[in-house]
Amino acid sequence: MTSKPNKNIVILISGAGSNMAAIVRAAQAQDWQGAFGARIAAVISNRPDAAGLQLAQSLDVETGVLDHQGFDSRDAFDAALKQQIDRYQPVLVVLAGFMRILTPGFVQHYAGRLINICCRIFLA
Repeated sequence: MTSKPNKNIVILISGAGSNMAAIVRAAQAQDWQGAFGARIAAVISNRPDAAGLQLAQSLDVETGVLDHQGFDSRDAFDAALKQQIDRYQPVLVVLAGFMRILTPGFVQHYAGRLINICCRIFLA
């Protein structure tokens, strides 16, 4: 029996991680690994205090933190974030409540593999 290669998915969060948790739970319940060779490889946050990190860990997903406040520029942060994400060789990068504006170079790097599933609408 041959196993399907891993199609790694990396999820980026900034806060509570409710959308991330829904994705992870669906992947586990529907056995994406067995059915599609897909797995949630990691959850990465730009905020060390993001509650979603603990939630991801409780769901047995690897986590990482890259605090954007430690960088002099948006470009420098995005370059470091690309390095951290690329360690997983993702087929998909999901922005699930990731509340950072991304540089054109970052977006281009993941062209065709980047999806934003969450946005907040603020009404006056």
